[in-house]
Amino acid sequence: MIKVSFKDAQHIVEGNTTVRKIITGLGLNPESILAMRDGKLIVNETFLGKEAEIKLLSVVSGG
Repeated sequence: MIKVSFKDAQHIVEGNTTVRKIITGLGLNPESILAMRDGKLIVNETFLGKEAEIKLLSVVSGG
């Protein structure tokens, strides 16, 4: 199982998937979300095995 933190919520999702599939499965736009594992940025194409813990962050931009 993969533990996903996003804002103040915790989600548990099935393993053996990509970061992009997790993001879209949570109903989020992959273009506006960054993923981190162990304090390091990971790309949406990163494959996560059966066990993992990631944190999702919203991208904020301004002008």
